[in-house]
Amino acid sequence: MKGRFVFAVILCASSLRGQEVDKAPEPELSPAMYLMSLGSGTSLNPLAWPMPMLMQRKGSWSLDYMGEAFLVDTQQSGPRGGDKLYSTNWGMASAQHSLGQGKLMFDAMLSLEPATVTNRSYPLLFQTGESAYGRPLMDAQHPHDFVMALGAHYVLPLGEYALLHFYYAGIGDPALGPVAFPHRASASELPQATLGHHWEDSTHIAANVATVGVKYRWIRLEASGFHGAEPNENRWNIDWGPMDSYSGRLSVFPSKNWMAQISAGRLTKPEALEPGDVVRTTASIHYTRVRFNGEAWSTSFIWGRNHKIATKSDTDAWLLETVFPTTGKDILTGRFEVVDKDELFPEAFRVKAITGGYTRDLSTRSNLETGIGANVTGYAIPAAIQPAYGGHPWGVSVYFRVRLKRS
Repeated sequence: MKGRFVFAVILCASSLRGQEVDKAPEPELSPAMYLMSLGSGTSLNPLAWPMPMLMQRKGSWSLDYMGEAFLVDTQQSGPRGGDKLYSTNWGMASAQHSLGQGKLMFDAMLSLEPATVTNRSYPLLFQTGESAYGRPLMDAQHPHDFVMALGAHYVLPLGEYALLHFYYAGIGDPALGPVAFPHRASASELPQATLGHHWEDSTHIAANVATVGVKYRWIRLEASGFHGAEPNENRWNIDWGPMDSYSGRLSVFPSKNWMAQISAGRLTKPEALEPGDVVRTTASIHYTRVRFNGEAWSTSFIWGRNHKIATKSDTDAWLLETVFPTTGKDILTGRFEVVDKDELFPEAFRVKAITGGYTRDLSTRSNLETGIGANVTGYAIPAAIQPAYGGHPWGVSVYFRVRLKRS
């Protein structure tokens, strides 16, 4: 099944190159534009996505700023559900300058979640991954580290159609998986993490990351080395470690509206409280089309698999999510997940979650865009675990959102 799925991703992405509806992006994408299009690390959303960004010139330097924050109140049902008021947030700045024939860019990303997500987690039914107070997190999502990214890029053109990309980050995102959910176009109005986060994109805050990539016209190939351990419970520090893990990623850009990626990596002991290494494989397809006032319809289909070396076991996660602006100010959101969970109980089980939501943009003052919204999640679970969660577990999140955006 895995082989058929990967082949289908390649076939779908390749066939889309021939569509007349979405014209292919210019093959001679400049190093400056390429760097400005990066999501986290070297990952990319579809090039059509109007990335919310402030731009500034300071002498010979080009400066870019991004950031958003959600103030969220979550209420969940059942014996293991939780209630909490918290904030998820991040801010990023980058500085770009010419160097020889290429472009050099420094970037940094910070988050105040270590302070705004108290007690080291927020409630999220069936979520697993990392730890708090010396115990594995269960039915809860960890906050991000204060330092989410700190790195440098250099992009060198190789003729008319090719780019060579070097990336090093003390904290950054290796070539493994899609754009992480905080920066993914299709998740831009969903403040909570995905249940498949630790199958799909949890390496977006890794230490000691080195990546080299080559882009030729509509295809890109990358390889990374990095420290495989997930961040520890101290969210204010930098969790340095040896470059003991590796990954590779193949990405295709059949048009400006579409992109797809296939990636795999071996992570050395990613979880502090679990033995052994993990081999992670992911594949994804992403679509973006601008509709109203710069707002974009974005959809992602993502698959991730973790193979645990110690137990020789495989678990999978599937995700379909979308953000759809019905008008210039009204936005519908949706997310459907199917995830194998083997950490909540001795036996593994499969959980299905469906989320529907709505965001209303309030106003744009200068370069700040505000909005309010809510989403509701329902879960389908096996009868064997219903005594622990209730027959029909659910969760509701209400939020206020603010982000930087071009005026």
